Amino acid sequence: MYDITVILSQLALIIVVARLAGMVAGRIGIPPVVGEIFAGVLLGPSLLGPAISDHLFPLDSRPFLQLLASIGLVLFMFVVGLELDVSLVKGRGRVAGSVSVVSILLPFSMGILLAHFLDDLRPEGKDFLPFALFMGAAMSITAFPVLARILTDRRMHRTETGGIALACAAVDDVLAWTILAVVIGIAGGEGHGHGPGWVIYLAVPFALFAIFVVRPALTVLTRMYQSKGELTPTIMSIVLVGLLLFSAATEYLGVHYIFGAFLFGAIIPHENAAALRHEILIRLEQLSVLLLLPVFFLVAGLGVNIRGLSGENLLQLLAILAVAIIGKYVGAYLGARSAGVPHWQANALGVLMNTRGLTELVILKVGKDLGLLGEDLFTMMVVMALVTTIMTGPLLNFAYPKRRVARDIAEAERAALGAEAVDRILVVSRPGAANTVPLDLAVAMLAGARPAEIVIADIQPQGRPLEVGSGLSGELAEMAAAMERQQELVRWGDRAGVPVRVIAHPSADVQGDLVELVQVLLPQGVVVWSDDPSCDAVLGVVDCPAAVLAEGTEPFPEGAAVAVSFSGDSDGESAVVLAARLAVARGVALQLAADAKRAGAIRAALEARGVRVTDPATPDPDTGLTPAVVAVGALAGLGSGGTVGVKAEPAAVPVDFASVELGATADA
Repeated sequence: MYDITVILSQLALIIVVARLAGMVAGRIGIPPVVGEIFAGVLLGPSLLGPAISDHLFPLDSRPFLQLLASIGLVLFMFVVGLELDVSLVKGRGRVAGSVSVVSILLPFSMGILLAHFLDDLRPEGKDFLPFALFMGAAMSITAFPVLARILTDRRMHRTETGGIALACAAVDDVLAWTILAVVIGIAGGEGHGHGPGWVIYLAVPFALFAIFVVRPALTVLTRMYQSKGELTPTIMSIVLVGLLLFSAATEYLGVHYIFGAFLFGAIIPHENAAALRHEILIRLEQLSVLLLLPVFFLVAGLGVNIRGLSGENLLQLLAILAVAIIGKYVGAYLGARSAGVPHWQANALGVLMNTRGLTELVILKVGKDLGLLGEDLFTMMVVMALVTTIMTGPLLNFAYPKRRVARDIAEAERAALGAEAVDRILVVSRPGAANTVPLDLAVAMLAGARPAEIVIADIQPQGRPLEVGSGLSGELAEMAAAMERQQELVRWGDRAGVPVRVIAHPSADVQGDLVELVQVLLPQGVVVWSDDPSCDAVLGVVDCPAAVLAEGTEPFPEGAAVAVSFSGDSDGESAVVLAARLAVARGVALQLAADAKRAGAIRAALEARGVRVTDPATPDPDTGLTPAVVAVGALAGLGSGGTVGVKAEPAAVPVDFASVELGATADA
């Protein structure tokens, strides 16, 4: 009978040690989950020795810890399935298929050969076939969540190489878990499940039932979420009940409960459900990351005893590391090269696909539970999982340095926009602003030029990344929300005859990303808000005219005139050009206020070209409306009557108002 006082004290110790180890690992550039796995190992006999470890975690309390660990494992596998996104493979099917298949077949085959070398470590009473198949499966794994976390931390997921790696890992996940399910069926069969032996043959029909019957029914979750606008207790209850029942079903069928959890996560709706899935992860994070997974690491760590390894075991460990690293790297490299991927990219993929992390630990724990791994072999395999994950970061610094990441991000964004647009205006968006105002200015800047497009940069500060899963869910949810925010503006562009494209993603360095985007796009004009924290940085790198909107500027009333104050310098000339273009685009009068010497000539030139120019008046004598825009050629004039400040391009030449492009309706 366990002592509840002891259990509660153990849980407190596990949480403290796991958090500290995770923080230390994160500070030295290692995925925090690796540090937490180390914490579990350190609390076991490897560091403390069997006597102290057994005193801290007595045998009578371990069944309770094992139960919590199993629940943590269910939640983790659900997250793995939830983040499985087949759309990642879209457009990369050939490369992803080639890399995944070869990077599984080669280490799988080498793992089977390795099993012959390690045959003396095969537990007594276990046949060689399931042992060899399990060793092959264990060598073939890539940890999708850890790989995705490495990519997001390095911003590599926005590069072509990162996209290929995610696609390969997604396909790899499906293939590897399928292979493992078959291995477990062969190894466990009648002895593992709780039903009669023949029920294992129902595993495939059960999976098909889940995909073709349960999955469509679960779209009700998306409708409920969209109706309520939040993740309600009812929705979460449905998710948890489904998760538990699926896990119980696959355990009964003899295929292990982790596959039920994975399968249920995989069939949760993806279409228009990014926010739903992200909120589910938020709810699971506190319970899973803080308590249940650290308990799982502890339970696994209690079975690891590095002290107990002999000199002969060290040779076997080297063989395991060699097969795991070489098999996965060479398989991924050859698969990539056969699909036409260049050497440097194939090299990076080989490094990335060696990431094993927590996923490998899950598989090893399953193998131990099935009796396929003894203590020594389990210990060596855990060491292999840790080494292959830790080495990924340092090796990636050589295979794919940060300067190349920055360059590839720029190339990816340029390729995504396409090269067909001759003129491009960049609009820096922000939540809560009257975003139709910058679009009016952007269209005026284009002055009827075609082909052209308006690019809206909706880059928002990144929130705290979740510690559960790959780290992609928050970005996907924010991107979906941004696309929804900007959808009206996209339709507005369609009505105006100008394509509007949206670049949206959360960022840990919004200012740096915007500056980078300006340098990539090379726009012909920029529109930004004066109170945007990135305003000065953006204006500092543009080499084109820029319009700066005053805080609180409201949408322009229909028919209201455009007023401009001409200051006589290049900024003032640019302000007149923008105001004239806006007046022409809106079909309204231009109120020109100026005391500079060229004011009369400018007015005459504009009137000769069909622009209706009037003297300053508030309100406009023709319409009775207050001018919609007061454009000023000095940014200091914003907030003191000016609504749009205009900054000329660097080293601007004097404007010839008799020939400057004003728009499609000018000169009519």
